[in-house]
Amino acid sequence: MEKASDKNGSIDITSIGGAAFDVFICAPHTISNDNIQFPLGGKVKAKCVSESCGGGATNTSVGFSRLGMNAQFCGVMADDEWGKRIQKNLEDEGVSIDAALIVEDEVSSFSVILVDEESGRRSIIYSPNVNAHICDPIFPKDSLKKSKWIFLNPLTDVSCVILDDVVDLISPSTPAGRSGQTNFCKFVWNPGGSQIRDGFDAKIIKDLLKHTNILFLNSEEALKFTRASSIEDALKTGVSAGAKIMCVTDGANGAYISDGEKTFNAEAIKDIKIVDTTGAGDAFAVGVTWAIYEDMSLSDALCAGMISSASVIQHIGTQAGLLTDTEIRNRLKDSSVSVSQL
Repeated sequence: MEKASDKNGSIDITSIGGAAFDVFICAPHTISNDNIQFPLGGKVKAKCVSESCGGGATNTSVGFSRLGMNAQFCGVMADDEWGKRIQKNLEDEGVSIDAALIVEDEVSSFSVILVDEESGRRSIIYSPNVNAHICDPIFPKDSLKKSKWIFLNPLTDVSCVILDDVVDLISPSTPAGRSGQTNFCKFVWNPGGSQIRDGFDAKIIKDLLKHTNILFLNSEEALKFTRASSIEDALKTGVSAGAKIMCVTDGANGAYISDGEKTFNAEAIKDIKIVDTTGAGDAFAVGVTWAIYEDMSLSDALCAGMISSASVIQHIGTQAGLLTDTEIRNRLKDSSVSVSQL
């Protein structure tokens, strides 16, 4: 794997957000009312246990790096055993951690992920821990201005204080005494819980959407965020609010992409064994963003997202199935993704 220091010195894309250490557990269980259930007071023998690094910003930065982009991680990591493994994972994958803050005497974010073997669906038990420390005083805004693209992953509610800084980072400005705009970062956004609850017309959200190049939400989030009654209406609202491109994933029903003029729907890729759906949304966003970065068409970008996501859900963990540039281009050539224009 190519190290970040071996690549071109400029940063193509910086992923801002969380890093976590994940433990995946497959164990006998029942499903009732869409809930994974274990007997209270019982002792259940695990069929398999797997450990890996995760978290939205680590998943996306690793995904971009594998696709040949000079990727950077921006977030907070602890200096404990889990944190050191996350750092090593990023460095081994060629991701720069120059914009990361590593703190002592803190506990890394971690997740215990219970996976249903039949469907690949999962329940996640998590503790944000050190991820809650992404805040204004340590946010390296000046450093991030050197990045061509910024990818903002979901943040903890506490970390939403950096949103004003992100607006400054992505907003074009005109210095006194000079004409024209300074360089500014293109912006990709996967909103988190509090932003989705606040909705598309909250002030800080409106400011971000004005400068959003690509917006990612799943179907449930999209309807809540835009207060729309259908995915098609949600896409129209998101683009009208400022997003140049909006994507909505809809699980087994596929995904959508729209730029306000053209809207495409892709069916989920069939005839694959779904092992674990964790990280599917991150992988989809990586594929679409990479394709737009490479100046591909909307429909090809949607295909790239579907191919990337389908690869990840065939593996345990959020990063094992992430593709290289060569792999995704070959799969795009032989793509069996069914795409239709709406």
